[in-house]
Amino acid sequence: MRCMAAFFVSFLVGCGQNSRVPAENPEATWSLASTAQQSGTDVLLQAVSPVTDRVVWISGHGGTWATSLDGGETWSASVMAGEEELQFRDVHAVDAATAYLMSAGEGDLSRIYRTDDGGASWVLQFRASHPDAFLDCMDFWDRDRGLVFGDEVDGVLFILRTEDGGSTWERVPADALPPAQEGEGGFAASGTCIVTGPEGWAWISTGNAERARVLVTSDWGRSWSPVEVPSVAGSGAGLTTIQMAEDGRGIALGGVIGNDTTWSENVVVTVDSGASWTLAGLPAMPGPVYGSALVVDDERAGVVAVGPAGMNLSLDWGTGWQGVDTLTYWAVAFADPGTGWAVGPEGRVARLSFQLR
Repeated sequence: MRCMAAFFVSFLVGCGQNSRVPAENPEATWSLASTAQQSGTDVLLQAVSPVTDRVVWISGHGGTWATSLDGGETWSASVMAGEEELQFRDVHAVDAATAYLMSAGEGDLSRIYRTDDGGASWVLQFRASHPDAFLDCMDFWDRDRGLVFGDEVDGVLFILRTEDGGSTWERVPADALPPAQEGEGGFAASGTCIVTGPEGWAWISTGNAERARVLVTSDWGRSWSPVEVPSVAGSGAGLTTIQMAEDGRGIALGGVIGNDTTWSENVVVTVDSGASWTLAGLPAMPGPVYGSALVVDDERAGVVAVGPAGMNLSLDWGTGWQGVDTLTYWAVAFADPGTGWAVGPEGRVARLSFQLR
């Protein structure tokens, strides 16, 4: 959609009866620590894609992308030659050598690039030809099979899919899609309005329409079904980010874009792989959520949410939320249950450490 230092905090696991009020349980204490890093750029960073706790890619405005091969202790930032006008609002890293960049913008400013040499060279794989096209986010099942979502064009939802590493990108035909709502699309905020899952499943969160929806596929993106969700919706509002766990639980978040000081019904959750959604708790921070990440292992399930008003953490799938920071972040992702990164304006990048104490 066209709209758009270090700290240490301990949290108590929430398990309250009222889903709109955070509650605490003193039996388990978790800590989320953040350490500011030097990204080597001062542009707005909007996407992050860790491969391991050592290898991570980030991207943003001004045709900028950056990599770290040592966990963020040092970053190498670059600008794609001749493409300084591009806004790389999503990045998907396969490994230290291979990654995809997605730029968002009107018409042919929406593009997809791939590198196989660590960014020394980039191959343009897709350039939008329709003047109303606008790419929002992408995700991949593996190094070759992936999806890209964009705003509706001429009343038809815009979903691209590839099975050959982006050598060809094909648009999903209208007869395999639900009818689009007027203006419906994603919010190109953090690259997380789409998420892939096991065995060909994927989910897309939408907004800027009369009703917010989640689009679901179980056949590698060949066909899609819509599910309405009870979150805030309307022009400039809806869902911006979605995360799903392998056990069928998931969470989608969003809000009213540009309204950074008030709360809205902007968090919904599912326990049945997206077949149905219910409202969860209000975040501790006001305003919209731009990006989110799951932290899931055998002992814990956490959701980290970021936006203009800061960073929040939920340890009970969105029932209760605790504030972590008030700095603005646009995107967050974890390489493993203990290590992640968040990025934002003015080249902001922070390494996150999540631990049970």
